[in-house]
Formats: sequence, structure tokens, C-alpha cells
Amino acid sequence: ISSALTLTPAEVAVALVEQAVAKHNTRLDKTFFKAVLAGVMLSFGGLLDLIISGGSAGLTASNPGIVKVLGGFVFPVGLVMIVLQGFDLLTSNLMIFPMAALKRAIPWWGVPLNWIVVFFGNLVGSLFFAAILAKYDGLMVDDPYASYVRSFAITKAITPAWYQIFLRGIGCNWLVCIAIWQGVGAKETLSKIIAIWFPVWVFVACGFDHVIANMFSLPLSIMLHSELTTDLYIRKSLIAALLGNIIGGLFVGLPAVYFYLGDWHAGGMRDAEEAR
Repeated sequence: ISSALTLTPAEVAVALVEQAVAKHNTRLDKTFFKAVLAGVMLSFGGLLDLIISGGSAGLTASNPGIVKVLGGFVFPVGLVMIVLQGFDLLTSNLMIFPMAALKRAIPWWGVPLNWIVVFFGNLVGSLFFAAILAKYDGLMVDDPYASYVRSFAITKAITPAWYQIFLRGIGCNWLVCIAIWQGVGAKETLSKIIAIWFPVWVFVACGFDHVIANMFSLPLSIMLHSELTTDLYIRKSLIAALLGNIIGGLFVGLPAVYFYLGDWHAGGMRDAEEAR
């Protein structure tokens, strides 16, 4: 057993495939509820981002880039909580499941099955958080926060073209999957947190689109009566960001298979399980 505090890239690639096998062999009800909790965890970080960004109108007017950096800095707490608790976030599974399927460690049908279950679990958790822990508890219903969330929906989902949201989705999950990669490579908690934090900070501060993070902020804006409609949100933001996130995940997963897993075989891993 290696005593190094960091796994090599080849070891990370193997660990990610093994993680996908374990998730594939996990009962679907457990996968679903892990995904629900992941949606809640990510929304905690998303809420803090909105509170910092929405509550800094003066700073936004004078130094908008600083506010993006500050809001982006707090957002990664959500992904850290997901990774450390072992929950299921769609965007990382968009990377690891194709890796495992390519190496025949899981059947091809396991890829869409997991993605669908985790997608809807993440959606349920995000909508629950937006409705109960952001709107009905009163945290985001007053200005400046409510007006910021409504204007955020315009700049996030209405102003950009479909192809722009799609491209932002690619950039987002490229960074998120690098964060997951680095987190798997780190062996102790503080290193995992730091390894995950920086790429996620970059994606949020730059304004890339994360399909699950948007499942909290954009439905919240609809609940607060923004110009965004549910129909437009699904047709434009959700589908474009999802497809972009899929490509972004492949941009990390496919090179990893090519670089490091050419001679790797599933062997005894097929029946490994997280918890049945």
C-alpha cells in the first residue's frame, strides 16, 4: 500500500472507475436519497453565494469582479459536504460512469439509469431547499436579496443564448470534475477540502453553468416571481447546461481512460458494492 498522501493520476483513474462500480451496485432507493441530500448540500453553498452577492449592491456597482470572487469563494462548501458524506451529485457521475462503462466494469445501461435517478434526486433536494429553506423561512423574500435573485435569473437564463449556456456548461463541469479528481487523489480531509475548493471557486466566480446548482437558484427566482418561466427555464437553461455538463465531464473522464487505463481490466471489481 502506498504511503504517499496523494494518489498518482493513474491511481485516481482506477479509484474513479471503482467508485462508479460501487455506485452502480448500490440499491436505487439509496442512490436516489443520496442524490436528494446532495441537492440540499449544494444548495447550502448556493444560498450563501446569493446572500453575499445579493447583499453587496454597493460593492457590485463599484467592483463587480470582487463580488464574483467572494460569492464564488463560499460556494464550494456544498461540494465538499457532498464528497465527505458520500452523497451522489449528477455532475461527477457524468464523468465516472462513462469511464467505467468504457472499461466494461459496468454495463452500458447502468450509465443512463444512474444519471436519471441522480438527476431527479438532485432536483428534489434542490427544489425542497429553495422552497422551504430559502423562501418559506423568509431568508430570501425581502430586498436586496429577492430583487437580486430575480435579476440573477435574467443574466443567467434569459439574456444568454442557448449555445452560450451550453458552452458555459462545458467549462463548469470540466472544472467540477477536476475538483472531484483532485479530491479523490487526496488521502486526508483537509487536503481533500483544499483540492476540491479551488476549481469550484473558479467555475462559480467565472460564471459557468452547473445544471444542479441552477436547480436551486433559478427555481427560487421563479418562486419569487422573476421574468423566468418554468417552461423557459427547462427549454433553455436546464437542457443546455445539462448537455454542456455531460461534455465537460467527458473532457476529464475520456482522456483519463486514454492516458491511464489502457491495460486495466475490471477483474474482481464487477461485484463490489457501496452498500446494497
